Amino acid sequence: MSKYKALIGLEMHCEISGTNTKVFSSAKNDFSSIPNSSIRPIDMAFPGTLPVVNKEAVRMAIMMSMILNCKVPEYMYFERKNYYYPDLPKGFQITQETKPIPVGIYGEFEYACGDEIKKVRIDNIHLEEDSASSDHYSSYSTLNYNREGVPLLELVTKPDFHNADEAVSFLESMRSIYQYTGISEADSKKGQVRCDVNVSIMDDDLDENDEKNWGTKIEIKNVNSFSAVREAINYEIERQIALKESGEYEQMEQQTRRWDDENGVTVYMRSKADAIDYRYFVEPNIPKFKISKKWIEEIKTSIPMLPLERINKYTNEYGLSQRDAKILVKDKNISDYYQKVILLGVDPKSAANWLTSTIMGYLNKNDISINDIYLTPEMLKEIIDMVNEGKISSKQSKDVFAGVIDYKISPSEVVKKLGITKISDENILRPIITEILNNNQNLVSDYHNGKRVFDFFVGQVMKETKGQADPSKTAEIIREELEVRK
Repeated sequence: MSKYKALIGLEMHCEISGTNTKVFSSAKNDFSSIPNSSIRPIDMAFPGTLPVVNKEAVRMAIMMSMILNCKVPEYMYFERKNYYYPDLPKGFQITQETKPIPVGIYGEFEYACGDEIKKVRIDNIHLEEDSASSDHYSSYSTLNYNREGVPLLELVTKPDFHNADEAVSFLESMRSIYQYTGISEADSKKGQVRCDVNVSIMDDDLDENDEKNWGTKIEIKNVNSFSAVREAINYEIERQIALKESGEYEQMEQQTRRWDDENGVTVYMRSKADAIDYRYFVEPNIPKFKISKKWIEEIKTSIPMLPLERINKYTNEYGLSQRDAKILVKDKNISDYYQKVILLGVDPKSAANWLTSTIMGYLNKNDISINDIYLTPEMLKEIIDMVNEGKISSKQSKDVFAGVIDYKISPSEVVKKLGITKISDENILRPIITEILNNNQNLVSDYHNGKRVFDFFVGQVMKETKGQADPSKTAEIIREELEVRK
């Protein structure tokens, strides 16, 4: 058992992709592979240009603040964070930081980690503009200002995570919420999600509620994937434990490091003693404005059912297992698809079985979204109804599913096209079964001696009928024939 306890805090940056335009300009807020195609004069800091606040971005920020159970301020302010870097043409970033209260402070949020529900304290969440993106090469750098001014939500937690699993589970929960609310696609491949990780360790037998017992905080900047967050945390904990064991930890300064994905290590960048003075002051071109109670209530009522609520609904009302419920809610599009199938009157467990096995298996194999599949909720209901009504067997239903995908026609048309029928006629099945039993007398004897060979006989009938035999009728006749052979 480890003698040390890790204290981990996260700063999650997520671009808002649910607005039509950027946070302070009329430029289109849309991911584009064409560099510098979504910009306006204000994004490039041309003289005489002034920021105009995007109301929808503010609404989404307030919504996230409510979801995190944060205190929403009465007035909204913005500030200037002053520093120079080529990806920041104004020489400052419009954000919320010190005197102005961010869009939400001091909340508490529950998230699922494995089979447990855990809590994390939220320090604050605030709205700001993103910077441009830069790519550095051996002899030159390029700048793409499409990202400049994109609305960005920064979420800061207290150091309440104790291992990488907890931290990543929280990030996955937040990504799902951003997607469920329509605030963001939260797609790391598009650079919409980034994370700074703060890690320290302390003796396990000390009180973690007393900050005097905390170790030296190490900040790991701009970790761009959840898998990298996991690896960076695990590496940094082990690195700090090694320093603790060697007696060097107490001399270690508070510092900023970066994650080297290629080599799987954190790399020293700078001492926190060298931290930049950003000289924050209130943004003079955006007067403070009041957030009305009426608007807050409207935003509150617009919050959709979130992943954890859906998990509880699926397990408590639909009788699904925790495992299936979590699989279904992980992707909002799949969960929405499932909801539509249920509204059509399909048994919740049958619908869940189809989605978590056949359909998701197909999606994963072909690396596509459920929105790209030809099978509609209505078509899935039709296939399930055919099985329940005895028109096709369970095995045949998989052939119908494949036919719908391949031929892009309805399930009933697939049945006609492929000539799929279920054989329930005893006059057809009994001779087939009789022949199989006669050809396998040794197994018939094994059956009567208590050996489990019944499924073999069923399988042979299915093989002989190319999967068209009615399973229940087949089993019934096999039992009858085995009984007369005692």
